[in-house]
Order: sequence, then structure tokens, then C-alpha cells
Amino acid sequence: MPENRISNTLTAQAQQAKQQFGIVGNAPALTAAIERAIRVAPIDLSVLVTGESGTGKEFFPQIIHRFSARRHAKYIAVNCGAIPEGTIDSELFGHEKGAFTGAVDSRKGYFEEADGGTIFLDEVAELPLTTQARLLRVLESGEYLRVGSSTVQKTNIRVVAATNVDLLDAVAHGKFREDLFYRLSTIQIHIPPLRDRGNDIRLLARKFASDFAERYRVPPVVFTEDAEDAMRHYRWPGNVRQLKNVVEQTALFEAGTDVNADTLRRYIPEISTSYIPATTASLHSYESEREMLLGMIFKLRERIDELQMRIDGDRPPVSHKIIADEDNASMPTSLVVRSHGTPETHVPPCSDVNYSEVEPETPATLEETEREMIRRALERNQGRRKAAAAELQISERTLYRKIKDYGLE
Repeated sequence: MPENRISNTLTAQAQQAKQQFGIVGNAPALTAAIERAIRVAPIDLSVLVTGESGTGKEFFPQIIHRFSARRHAKYIAVNCGAIPEGTIDSELFGHEKGAFTGAVDSRKGYFEEADGGTIFLDEVAELPLTTQARLLRVLESGEYLRVGSSTVQKTNIRVVAATNVDLLDAVAHGKFREDLFYRLSTIQIHIPPLRDRGNDIRLLARKFASDFAERYRVPPVVFTEDAEDAMRHYRWPGNVRQLKNVVEQTALFEAGTDVNADTLRRYIPEISTSYIPATTASLHSYESEREMLLGMIFKLRERIDELQMRIDGDRPPVSHKIIADEDNASMPTSLVVRSHGTPETHVPPCSDVNYSEVEPETPATLEETEREMIRRALERNQGRRKAAAAELQISERTLYRKIKDYGLE
């Protein structure tokens, strides 16, 4: 078949896929990703879908399944990050009666249920290493064992995985098996972030606003030109998911009005406007997530200190450390002020500022600040934990753990 004919066929199928799955946008990178998914669909290879959180990666396994020979068999989507580590093997591969406490009956796993069809493993980087070994065996031989059984089971299944993590970086840090990475990534499809999709942002915002007005029978909002321009110049760390959330809030509280840029900015979380979104090059681990969260906390604390200094005039920021050493002869000795603002020793007057009169307030603990930020993120997202996790740039599993730790259920 001539190349131009193949191209025309792919373009027609891409438009069909957009209509069928409600994908809005004409960005070349998005269309290329859809065409790549359609082209690989008839070939029974494993596919790895990559891209930032909230870009719509979940549509592409469905496109692959729809245009494959397996389209009449089952399609099962599994969020690996939302299943506790202790039960994920049972969920994926099934278990026998009595295999563990609570296993009162034998149960089929997803790989058995979807036999002959397609299974989508979302957030595949969250799989424990032991489960990764089991998955590798399925990909290599189609064989697996139920938990608590020694009988080998067979399955004929196609695996499509997705992640917002750089798996090669995870491999380098011992978080992901290298052999499994190469098995999963026979074909890779990258989904572009929303900020790189140009005019698609305007199209999506109009669609979300229209859908909201129709669903809840409220007067629609109209975004002015400067509001749409502000949308295009915002980074959207939460991508399409965040845009939908912002538009729906705006459509509710500004129903029937023309929304300009100043009004729109009231509905964009301030924490997101100043936060640099994590890229797929960052290591997805509890330690890195905590560093990101604490980094935001410290930025917030610095802003509070700056405002306090402006109010008090000659009051120094309490978050700064003053440490004298032998190499600095101009500094008085024995000066140490802790970063939390509590002076360890009295500070003698220096210049025309009497530091001994400063009585810094005791700040909240980091745990209290972290708890408050999580609470506010949940509140902004109407309790939707997946959206809150995307806004905070942490995994759902980490968010669930912190919600439990801080009593925010």
C-alpha cells in the first residue's frame, strides 16, 4: 500500500478514535500518538504509554484494544498504585482457598478474567519487585501461579502499561526490573503535556464548560480572550485533569457570566502556580515525594517571613540562621538562631537593631503544615483523592497513607 494511502487511512481512523473516546484536540503530537496506537494495535506487542499525570494516558490502551483483533474479548484496567502491596498479587493472579487469612474461597485474578483480551496496568512503576517478577513470567511464557497454588496457569493476554515515571531512572535506582522494562516497552507511546498542546487548551475549556452547564442545567460561562490567553500561558502541572477541575469550579460559581483572566486566576490553586511540575525524569519514591512537599512548605514559610518583616520594619526573617565562625571577625561570637525561630542564646545588639528584643513566633510543626496542605488540596478537589494527589504531585498510595496518618478520612 502506498505511503500516502496509509497516512490517509491512519488519519481517518485517528478521527474515528477521537470521536469514539471523546478526545478533544488537534495538536500534532497528540494526533501522532493516536496514530501510533492505531498502527500498533493489530500487532500483538506489549506497549508502554508514558506521559505526565493527567494527560489522558488511559485512553490509549482502549484505542489499542478497540483496533486490535482482541476487541471482542475483555478489556480490564488496573490501577497498580491504588492496590495495597499485600493484596496486589492476589488481585492480579488470583488465589486459592486458605492461601491467607480471609481467603475463604478461591478467586480468579485479572489475568485469568481477561484471558484472550487486553489488560491495562496503570501506574506500573508502583508494582512491588516481587510482583514485577511474576509479571515478567506472564510476558515471557504466558504462565503464572495463583497465590497459594503450585499449579501453573496459562493465559493469552495482551499487556499495555502506563507510567508518569522515567522507568530507566527507576531501573538505575533499583526500583524497577530492567528485564521487565524492556519487555513492557517493546513499543512506546508518549502523550504530550497539556501546556504543549497550544489551542487544544481553549477547545478543552469550552467543552468542559459546555458539558458542565448541560449536565447541571446552569447558565454557561464564556471565557474572554484574555482568560483563554492566560490558560495557554499557564503550565497546568495537573494537565487535562486539572483544567477540567478549574473549569468546573468556574462554571459553578460564575454561571452565566463572562470570565476574564482576573476571575479565572481565583480558581487556579496558588500552590500550583508557583510549583514546578515533576517531570518523568524524577525518581518516583516516598523520599522524593516528601522532598517536593516539604519544599512547597518551606516556600510558603519564607513568604510568611517576608510579609512579617515588612510589617515589623526592622525585624529580620526568623527562618534565617545566624552562625558565627572563626573566619568571620566582623560577627559577634556565640550567635546561633535556630531555623525554627527559637534563639539558642541571647543575641547582643548589632548596628542599630536590637535583636534581643525580637520574640519570634513559634511556627507550626512541619507535620501540622503538611496536614493542612493535604486537607486544603482535598477540599479544593471536592474530596477526589486522585485529583488531590495529582495537584500535590505525589502518588495516590502516598496520599492514602498520609490521609490515614493525619486522620483526614
